[in-house]
Amino acid sequence: MKALWILLAALLPAAGAAQEGTGAQALPLSLRRAVDIALAPEGNLRVRLAREGLRQASARSAQARAELLPQVSSSLNYRDQTVNLRANGLRFHIPVIEGAAFSFPALVGPYNVMDARLSGSQTLFDFGSIRRFQSSRAAVSAARKEMDSAEEEVAARVARAYLSAIRADADLEAAGANVTLSEGVLDLAENQKAAGTSTGIEITRARVQLANDRQRLLVAETARRRAHMELLRAMNLELEVALELTDRLGYVPADPATLERAAALALAGRPDLGAQRERERSARLASSAVRMERLPSLSFFGDYGTIGGGFDDALPTRAYGISLRLPIFDGGRMDARRAESASLHRAEKARTEDLEKQIELDVRLALDALSSAREQIEVSGEGLRLAENELAQARRRYEAGVSFGLEVTDAQTRLERARDNQIQALYNYNLARIDLEQAMGRVRLRLP
Repeated sequence: MKALWILLAALLPAAGAAQEGTGAQALPLSLRRAVDIALAPEGNLRVRLAREGLRQASARSAQARAELLPQVSSSLNYRDQTVNLRANGLRFHIPVIEGAAFSFPALVGPYNVMDARLSGSQTLFDFGSIRRFQSSRAAVSAARKEMDSAEEEVAARVARAYLSAIRADADLEAAGANVTLSEGVLDLAENQKAAGTSTGIEITRARVQLANDRQRLLVAETARRRAHMELLRAMNLELEVALELTDRLGYVPADPATLERAAALALAGRPDLGAQRERERSARLASSAVRMERLPSLSFFGDYGTIGGGFDDALPTRAYGISLRLPIFDGGRMDARRAESASLHRAEKARTEDLEKQIELDVRLALDALSSAREQIEVSGEGLRLAENELAQARRRYEAGVSFGLEVTDAQTRLERARDNQIQALYNYNLARIDLEQAMGRVRLRLP
């Protein structure tokens, strides 16, 4: 299949003028450059949010991985304290010898305690934590594909906005050509009136047609400004920027694509489907992690440090061991979490199946629209040629004095309609190709 976007630059050279009344130099803009601007770091908001989503998923994955890595901490504790022995259950009843000055104290201290210690722990195996980490990695992959999907969506949106803008340019050119044509018909009617072969009604009819065409020209100018501003908004540029679109509305035949081939490419290449499949996998692993929380987990712990009344009399102490944890009963919390995670997995699986069906529908609709647009182009081209011949014949008959100006006006009206039909057919064809490439997930790949 030929490149999708060749058709937008194949027929005519770049448009030549900046927007009227701005006085600023116009920004030359091709479709490729428009998409690059939209996908830049400060471009379209949809892409920027997708990038932030990827960063957030990566941070959550790092948190899940931390549960499997060694945990090390240090502490330094220095305190001056007193202790009430009776408050700690130490009550001594010692017979007191008469005349002796000794008595067992109830309050001990004050005395100093210094404890400097390094502690650590390491999970030896915890299947629940391993599954949670695997689920987080799948979520990162889903976020990365979601960013690709966002870029694909933005590229398609910018392509449609660019297509609307060059169609608005074509409408404006056609409206200007219609005004020029009406002015020529009015000059012809005035010449025929001066030669005595026409009446005043012919001049009036030509002026009415000219007024209508000037009205359409004003509408086309407004539509062009609107289309250019929507394109600027899609690229996240200032709306005051004047654009000079270097691609033009045109037609380049596309290689035929079968439904089976297009559907296969879509199921293999659509980034949004890839992201959804990764979300489904993440939900499945998360559900498995909750089930595995019932399994035993084994970890190692230890600490080493010095303790004493001060730095000068501190002695080294240490402790280490292995901890085995086996959940027995938690009030049903784990069962509820398992039911919730299983439901989330089923929901993601249903979304995946629905998206696959939607992709098939998108491909079918795009192929049908593309086939219809090809026929529209053939019909509109034939209609335009016939309308041009009709107007030429009507003008010759009017100049020869064998017909009235109404015949010229009717032929002119049909020519204007034929021009509009051709522009609409070209627009429909280009739009159908954009839709088909987006349905197959290849908009960015098909940019020139």
